[in-house]
Formats: sequence, C-alpha cells, structure tokens
Amino acid sequence: MEQLEPIWVPPDELVASANVTRFAERVSKSTGLVMDDYHALWQWSVADLDGFWQAVWEHFGLTAFGTAERALADDRMPGASWFPGVRLNFAEYLLGREVPGGDDAVAIVDAAENRPPVEITRGELRRGVAALAQALRGMGIQPGDVVAGYLPNIPQAVTAMLAAAAIGAIWSSVGQDYAPAAAVNRFGQLRPRVLIAADGYVFAGRVHRRTGAVREIRAGLPTVERVVMISRLDGADLDGDWLRWDGIPQPDGPLAYARVPFDHPLWVLFSSGTTGRPKGIVHGHGGILVETVKQMSLHWNLSGGDRVFWFTSPSWVMWNLQLSTLAVGAGVVCYDGSPTSPDPGRLWDLVAATGATFFGASPGYLQATANHGLAPAAAFDLAALRAMGSTGSPLPPALHRWAYERVGPLPLWSMSGGTDIAGAFLGGVPTVPIWPGQLSVRCLGVAAQAWTEEGAPVVDRVGELVVTRPMPSMPVAFWDDRTGERYREAYFSTFPGTWRHGDWISITPWGSCVVHGRSDSTLNRNGVRIGSAEIYAVVEAIDGVDEALVAGVELADGGYWMPLFVALSPGRELTDELRATVNDAVRTQASPRHVPDEIIQVSGIPHTRTGKKLEIPVKRLLQGAAVADVATPDAVDDPELLAQYAALARRGGARR
Repeated sequence: MEQLEPIWVPPDELVASANVTRFAERVSKSTGLVMDDYHALWQWSVADLDGFWQAVWEHFGLTAFGTAERALADDRMPGASWFPGVRLNFAEYLLGREVPGGDDAVAIVDAAENRPPVEITRGELRRGVAALAQALRGMGIQPGDVVAGYLPNIPQAVTAMLAAAAIGAIWSSVGQDYAPAAAVNRFGQLRPRVLIAADGYVFAGRVHRRTGAVREIRAGLPTVERVVMISRLDGADLDGDWLRWDGIPQPDGPLAYARVPFDHPLWVLFSSGTTGRPKGIVHGHGGILVETVKQMSLHWNLSGGDRVFWFTSPSWVMWNLQLSTLAVGAGVVCYDGSPTSPDPGRLWDLVAATGATFFGASPGYLQATANHGLAPAAAFDLAALRAMGSTGSPLPPALHRWAYERVGPLPLWSMSGGTDIAGAFLGGVPTVPIWPGQLSVRCLGVAAQAWTEEGAPVVDRVGELVVTRPMPSMPVAFWDDRTGERYREAYFSTFPGTWRHGDWISITPWGSCVVHGRSDSTLNRNGVRIGSAEIYAVVEAIDGVDEALVAGVELADGGYWMPLFVALSPGRELTDELRATVNDAVRTQASPRHVPDEIIQVSGIPHTRTGKKLEIPVKRLLQGAAVADVATPDAVDDPELLAQYAALARRGGARR
C-alpha cells in the first residue's frame, strides 16, 4: 500500500501536553524502558499485559480499591483472570472522586428537540443516583438482580444505569424506537425485577407516546415487580401502580456503594441476533472501568472540563461509552431527538450550543452534512470543539478530508471495536498523525493483528481482525450460557485461543489500519446493528413472502446499501402495496432504522447444503466479486441462483 500524506499531524504542543505522553513518561521512569513514541508504548503494552494494566491501575488512582499481586493472573482466552481479590464499583469511581469544579462541575447537558439545553451538575447527578439507589434497595433489589431501561437518550437513563451499578444490580437498556416485541425478546432473557421507562419522546417534530408500549413490555415480562415511569411529555395516561420518577424521595444520606468482585456483572448489551435470538453480552465492573479510563484519557485525551457529545441511543454501546466519560471528569451531552430535523445542521448547532469539546457521529451523518452542502465551521461557532470521533462503519477517505476542510484542522479519529468489548480495538491517539480513511493505531493493550484464513499474520494485506491476547473488557460471559459454549463459538471457534472479531482489516507498513467491512452478516447501518434473523422473522410472516435475504453492503464511495431480496409465493408479484406492507412491518416490528433501501423480487434464495442462507456470498457478489470467488457449486443447494445476484451487481442496483 502506498503511503498517503496525513491529513492531520499533531502539533508539538499537543504531543507535549497529551495525557498519553504523561503516561508514557511515567512508564519509562518506572520500567527503565524507552517509550519515546506511541508505537514503542503499544509494543510494550501488548508484550507485558500485566505490567501495562498495573500501570493503568496506578496511574488512574484505582489503588483506592486495593491492589492485586498481578493484574493478569491467568492469560487464557477465554477464561483470563484479572486483578484477583480486588473489590470495586464502577459507579463509585465515576461519582465518588473529586474532579475540577467539584459538585458544581457540569455532568450532563440535557438537550432535546423541543426546548433549550439544561445543565445538570455532578452534585445533582450524585443526589439523583443516591435517591434511585435508595428506592431500588427499598424494593428489595440486591446485587445480581436486573434493572431494565426502555428509555430515550436522557439524563434519567444515565442516573438509572449508575444507580443500578451503585448497588451491584445489573443494567440493560434499549431505546424507545424498539418495538415492544423486540424489547421483550431481549429483556425476557434477563428476567428483570424493575423496568424504568419514559412516557415518550419527540423525534423530527413528532410526538411518540410510549405508555402503551410500556404496558405491552410489562405484560411480556412476568418477573417485573415495579415500573418506574419518567414523564417527558405531558404526564397524562400514567398507570396508578407505576412509581413516578418525580415522586422518588430524596436520599436519607450519602450513597453506600456495593463493592463487588472485578468480574461482577455491570451491564448486559445485546448482540445483533444474526443467527437467532440476540445474545446477552455480560461485562464486568472492573474490566469496563480499566478499559474506560484507558480509552477516554489516553486515546480520546479527555479530562475535567471536557464535554462529550456522541449522537447515540441506549440501544447502542456508544451510549454506555459516552456516559463512561464521567470517569475522567468530563461531562456528557444527552440528546433526545432527530439528527437531521429540521436539516442536517441540527447536531452541529447542538455542538455549538452545548460547548462540546468532543463530538462523535457516524460516517452516515457526516455524509448527510456534506451532501447538504454545509460547512459546519463557517455556519456555527465551533470554537470549543477540539476533537471528533467516528464509528459504526468505515470512514471513507473523501469524507475524512471533507471533515478536515469543512469542520476544521482538528483530529477526527475513526474507531473500530464495539458491543463485544465496550471499547475499541483500533482508533486514534493525539500523538500520531491521521491518514485519510485510516485508523491511526492499534489501541494500547490490544494485541490486534490481521490474519489469513490459515492463521498467519499479514501486513499490507486484507485479513481477519483477531486479538491474540486477552483484554479485561472482553465479556465475562453470555447470559444463560452456563457451559460457555456459545461464547467460545462466537469468538474462538475459527482460531482456538484467539479472538476473531468478524471484520476485514489491513495493517499498513506504517502501523495504521484500514477496516474493509464486516466479514459476517450483521446489518450495521449508521452504527446501529441488528441481525438479519430479526428482519426475517418479520418479513417471512407476511402473506405471499416465502423467504427473504437481506444484505448490508458497504460501497466503494462510502455509502451503505441495504437491499432486501424476496422470493414470493407462486403467482404473486411484488406490487407497491406489498412493498409498503414489508417496509411497514420492518419499521414497526423490528427496527425503523433498518427499513430496506429497496426490495427486489428474485426466483429463490440460495442456501448451503445444510440450509443456511448464503448472506455473505451474496453481499460479496453485490460488492463486485465473481461467483467463483464467493462459493463453490457443490456447497450450494441451487448454484444457478447466484447468477441473479451477480447480474444485479453488474447492472449496478438502484443505489450503486
């Protein structure tokens, strides 16, 4: 690969003042090793995992929770053992430490479509967490019980998550754009005792009342004993047995945090459900905490006084990561609303209005801004903004350049990681240049490589993203996976003892990385993931649809095309009425963000001989691969069907 000129080079003063520079200086002094650039620090961090994570523990004051003889007591994958004997609490670290500004420092900016932003201080947040934690304890909630949230991206969602964590309960949430059945499909596995919900939200100027959805969800969750309801609308239509959020008593005294073992479950995030019911991914207090302080301080370069605004929802891991920036003293902007109403300048307007210093968005939103002809730096006061992040899909080089030219000469760090580790494998750092369309570095403590199908590491060539040594934020377990079989199958079945993530990447000779897209069939639109199985469950229940296949296709120009192929019953044709029925079903019963870009009638859906739909081969065909390169004829039930998809690729499709 020919080396491109970087689009951003860190100024000397930034390199000198960066958090990662101070960390490297401390490590150099304590180890006697020369850490004179990031790559030397990274090499040490993956060669000496125990030394690196002990250094993180000490550097960020986690010794207040105690110390362990070894950070990494057992380096098996899966099954690594971290900081044995230590007891801690994620919420206590986020809320219990002193930060610049003390109780008066802004913790959350509450932003919504229909009113000006409101600031909430750390003192107010701490009191709100203490009040809800006291109420939960009063309901009999104990460590290990589950508290579920059906909520928009609002301050009360942050409060609820931290209150659950503070008492050792387990948190899980989805946004209110999820249909009740989709919420029950997730929460039902967890058997929650408490449901915290809101009466609705406003999106693109339209009021969405959700009290009816809350009733459906409660009816589908027999283990729920209490519902706590937040009024974001007019407070009407609230059941008498729901506990009103604004009726929760003030705390009797300071919050007593429950210190729990390092691997005690903190939250459950959900997989996309590609092969069936979404899997509950369990993360622990300790692993998330050490990953958080490393990522937010050393990679994002955040500290007290920063304000982080990432457009996200409680359904997506970026919501968890944004609230976690409280750990380094930063504040967060919670926005409940549309990113493009009344126009794609909406989020940039909020960046200016809230004084955000770090802004995160998907490539899709950045592309919408560019397509709108907007120059954010010229149209808005972005003086406070000093860095940006992008994730959800690969960031095309042209869009990377657009951001540099139209937003300002500041770093835009593309990142790749996700729900599985609640962090990043690949990303940026303030001491390394940024090349267009590339992720500058492999993150500290992440032994990431690109491997061939035979398990050989490669450079300057596309391969599978693997991680060869454990990370503390790798899942503690999958929910209800008592033997660990599903966990091992998900990450370690391809290369035993090595984590295979499911992305195609290449590592450049100068150390940056390029992500080429998913190597599995997850639908990842603008950072919101859903499995194809959830689409099929809805579409294939429609009269006249025999079978369907959906593909999420990353295009060469940075776009994302999501066609849905349908094989119809004999004598049926794909009419406008049937198209509308399919789209409405996906929108209301699965996800409004995954309505297909177009619906295409085909004569049949290709399968393996064992009946599995050939999603990845079809996706590769639509990206221009030859039939012979994606499937062998003897592995396909009807090889001639693949020619239809190859012909669609040659014609270009409606969106290509």
